[in-house]
Amino acid sequence: MTEITDMETIPGESNNQLALTTPEAQPIKRRKKKSMVWEYFTIENVSAGCRRAYCKRCKQSFAYSTGSKVAGTSHLKRHIAKGTCRALLRGQGQDNNQFITPYNPKMGGSEPPKRRYRSPSSPFIPFDQDRCRHEIARMIIMHEYPLHIVEHPGFIAFVQNLQPQFDKMSFNTVQGDCVATYLREKQSLMNFIEGIPGRFCLTLDMWSSNQTLGYVFITGHFVDSGWKLHRRVFNVVMEPYPDSHSALSHAIAACLSDWSLEGKLFSLTFNHPLSEAGLENLRPLLCVKNPLILNGQLLIRNCIARTMSSMAKDVLGAGQEIIKKIRDSVKYVKMSESHDDKFIQVKNQLQVPSEKSLFLDNQTQWNTTYQMLAAASELKEVFDCLDTYDPDYKLAPSMEDWKLAETLCSFLKPLFDAASILTTTTLPTVITFFYEVWKIHVDLGRSITSEDPFISNLAKAMQEKIDKYWKDCSLVLAMAVVMDPRFKMKLVEFSFTKIYGEDAPTYIKTVDDGIHELFLEYVALPLPLTPTYAEEVNGANNGKTNESQGNLLSDHGLADFDVYIMETNSQHMKSELDQYLEESLLPRVQEFDVLGWWKLNKMKYPTLSKMARDILSIPVSAAATESIFDITDKQLDEYRSSLRPETVEALICAKDWLHYGSSDVSNALVKMEF
Repeated sequence: MTEITDMETIPGESNNQLALTTPEAQPIKRRKKKSMVWEYFTIENVSAGCRRAYCKRCKQSFAYSTGSKVAGTSHLKRHIAKGTCRALLRGQGQDNNQFITPYNPKMGGSEPPKRRYRSPSSPFIPFDQDRCRHEIARMIIMHEYPLHIVEHPGFIAFVQNLQPQFDKMSFNTVQGDCVATYLREKQSLMNFIEGIPGRFCLTLDMWSSNQTLGYVFITGHFVDSGWKLHRRVFNVVMEPYPDSHSALSHAIAACLSDWSLEGKLFSLTFNHPLSEAGLENLRPLLCVKNPLILNGQLLIRNCIARTMSSMAKDVLGAGQEIIKKIRDSVKYVKMSESHDDKFIQVKNQLQVPSEKSLFLDNQTQWNTTYQMLAAASELKEVFDCLDTYDPDYKLAPSMEDWKLAETLCSFLKPLFDAASILTTTTLPTVITFFYEVWKIHVDLGRSITSEDPFISNLAKAMQEKIDKYWKDCSLVLAMAVVMDPRFKMKLVEFSFTKIYGEDAPTYIKTVDDGIHELFLEYVALPLPLTPTYAEEVNGANNGKTNESQGNLLSDHGLADFDVYIMETNSQHMKSELDQYLEESLLPRVQEFDVLGWWKLNKMKYPTLSKMARDILSIPVSAAATESIFDITDKQLDEYRSSLRPETVEALICAKDWLHYGSSDVSNALVKMEF
């Protein structure tokens, strides 16, 4: 149906009476044209009875009227709104009075209008091929879509219907765009970490592939100038021989060089224990690239998440028979709706107070098995009576089985509670895990003395693993506690007394000596001032200086004063730590921001605060949040294993960086050739 927007019928007259003539012939019957299209077109007579519309920008002409037939304005709107006017595209910044706006359901209304006109405040945005390519690359990175998606017929059809002008992309093109996005985000992150005033801690997690290749995920942990803890994936290094003694050394060297971290490394946490030969390869490298803090005692540690997963595997292995019985019973209930209804009916009749629901576990994550056992144990009465309502159910565990299941849960619960902290907090966990590891250690010590051989033997197997972790990491965990003004040395003294008994003073002295020796190292070998830290120092007086102060600070006559400061500095800074330790403990409030406290007290404890910043940035786990409860090694999927190592690194790192915020989007893509 022809749309007429520039003419209106005068009441009482028919359309036949509105024969088209020149505007001068009917000045009264014709009203002013209201369509915005006439801001871009003019009407000109071409011949007798024939008029055409001319675009003011590109001078292209369009049919308007021939005799009594009027073409309307729809085709004129398309010329402007669809971006086919070349002159308008070239001068889009000069005039923003465009139209055709999309329907917004948030504005109300049941159906979108057939046409909406663009207001002067809503500019027409022309199609931009480079920007679309940039957004497709971001989409693929953020959602882990395969790079080949741009060649899939369904994707091509969708994009062509959405924007016919979009050029089809190849695998190589989108691969280059993804790497370009990675490079932009990497530069943004490098600019950010240049201003980090403290040292960096690294975690290393080894993944495997179906090609027997290894991929070392290296993640950096650090505290920024605002005393906020950060975590970023730095590198994903492909190692062709992951079992070799030099594999991790090579990956660490590549990371230190790539991010200019030589001299700034504070600690390393490994997801898998290093062999003695691996340590022998690693220590010389770190001695050359990085000064060893406290003679390397804080440098290398194991991952607490993997230690707890190994202990959980001991529990699951010891109770695998009863776990299978309970899993089969849960499977029977959940396999059909009728079985589930009967189970709920029995539960309601017995008035079992449990609010937990049955579910099948994921046998690759031990926490789901624990939760399945815990829920089933609370509902054991329902299972015991279910056969009276459902004769087909013949899998009910015995009372001895339920007792054993509760024993397994008692071993798994402390591990589950501790590991859950790693998935729910971004605060420094190194303080928390001093208490958690100590508590697990004490509980297992009690279980070993049990008269039940099953409990005693299982506790011994688990304690061997927690003992090894405690031996390797208790010093750094204790130092982190000392840096918490709610605990300081008092919690260390209390905990060590519970563990070591009469030998506790020896171990307490080891921590006290270590914290003092580390402090002296910070006094003697401070990090060079970064631009960010220099701004903090210069801004200590809120930027308020006067001319006399400027002259005094620049006066070369104070050189003797500088010598005096250097001579007395060591003694003064040593008392800084003692002063902190002698002050009263802060109240043990639950919601306490220890980094925020050091931020407020950095001027009072200038050297000690730098040491606290580095210690509190130490991670206790090298596993990603979603892998905390895994009992199997992580494996790169088949698709990503088929990509080039550089592309794998770009996709994984860029996804992590985009999650925390992106640098400014640029229309111009970095062109990558493949």
